[in-house]
Amino acid sequence: MANIKSAKKRILVNQTKAARNKAIRSKVKTMVKKVEAAIAAGDKAAAQAALLAAISEIDKATNKGVYHKNTASRKVSRLSKAVNAMA
Repeated sequence: MANIKSAKKRILVNQTKAARNKAIRSKVKTMVKKVEAAIAAGDKAAAQAALLAAISEIDKATNKGVYHKNTASRKVSRLSKAVNAMA
C-alpha cells in the first residue's frame, strides 16, 4: 500500500473509475447478447428493437470514454450486419 497521500488518492480514484467502466462494459455486453438471442430465435422485429437499444448503449459508452470510437463502430457494424442478414 502506498504511503504518500496523493498515491493513496490515485488508488481510490482508479478503483472508482475501473468499477464504472466495468459496469458500462457489462451493460453493453448484455445488450449485445439480447440482439444475438433475437437473431438466434429468428425474430427480426425483436432483433431490430434490441439493435437500436444496443447501439444507444455502445454510443453512450463511447462518449464516456469506455470504448474507442473505432471499437464502437466495429461492434455496431457487426451487429447491424447480422440483423440485416436475417431473412
